[in-house]
Amino acid sequence: MPLNENRIDARDWSLLAVLSILWGGSFFFNGAALRELPPLTLVFLRVALGAAILLPLLRVQGISFPKGVRGWRAFVVIGLLNNVIPFSLIVAGQTFIPSGLASILNATTPLFTVLVMAAAGEEALQARRVAGVALGLAGVVILRGWGVESRAGQGFGILLCLGGALSYGFAALAARRLLKDSPPLGTATFQLMASTVMMAIVAGAVEQPWRLPVPGLATWLAVLGLAALSTALAYIVFFQIIRRSGASNVMLVTLLIPVTAILLGWLVLREPISMREIAGAVVIGSALIVIDGRAVRMLQRVG
Repeated sequence: MPLNENRIDARDWSLLAVLSILWGGSFFFNGAALRELPPLTLVFLRVALGAAILLPLLRVQGISFPKGVRGWRAFVVIGLLNNVIPFSLIVAGQTFIPSGLASILNATTPLFTVLVMAAAGEEALQARRVAGVALGLAGVVILRGWGVESRAGQGFGILLCLGGALSYGFAALAARRLLKDSPPLGTATFQLMASTVMMAIVAGAVEQPWRLPVPGLATWLAVLGLAALSTALAYIVFFQIIRRSGASNVMLVTLLIPVTAILLGWLVLREPISMREIAGAVVIGSALIVIDGRAVRMLQRVG
């Protein structure tokens, strides 16, 4: 595929904002569910329930299942890189570090995606995009603050979350190459089905979920929110943006997640917003303008 610069329009900026809310909630749901569930079991429940929620919609839309090993191969690859590896690493990382720090580390995803795409020859390594992503990361650090209480195993938790972000970068590359003609609903469902099989094997071998005590109602509500909102619905939006605006652009959502989390806290929970958070949001907004490029080109034409 030739090098190109994907555009992102107003509709997809809106979808990115929606996706940032859906995925931003995953850190909250993870934190709540991890109080009673081990990480691999939680990931298994997330993908299994997400697939179960989407399956009836396939019939409504008249989408048929892939045929044979060749038909499922792409969804196994996407499920491994987009669900099994990153979900497991990030959830395991959250057992060592706070959710806020995990969301900061998750915001490195666009940088990894830009680098992976450039190394694979899919997209040019443009200075503007690299500078924009770096500026966005700085904004995330300002927004959330880097100082966290030191914990045992914190360094290991950070490495796990960075590994998850890197896996998302490779997932974006695989999605671009393997899922050109697949409808977003079908892609979301089939990759979750493949992930369910893989996680059943991994969680069953490592944690033996059937031996665990039955979780309480609060944990099940967190798991349901994680599966329905942060997985099933989120992946429909995710693959829709990939089809329209490209893999590198959809990963910009990880820069927006901390911003939407703080805004939701202000709107829903009446939590105060500090000047540091406002400054971080402004820096992130500036970064997205740089990455988008249209305002920069307009200024160049005026000049």
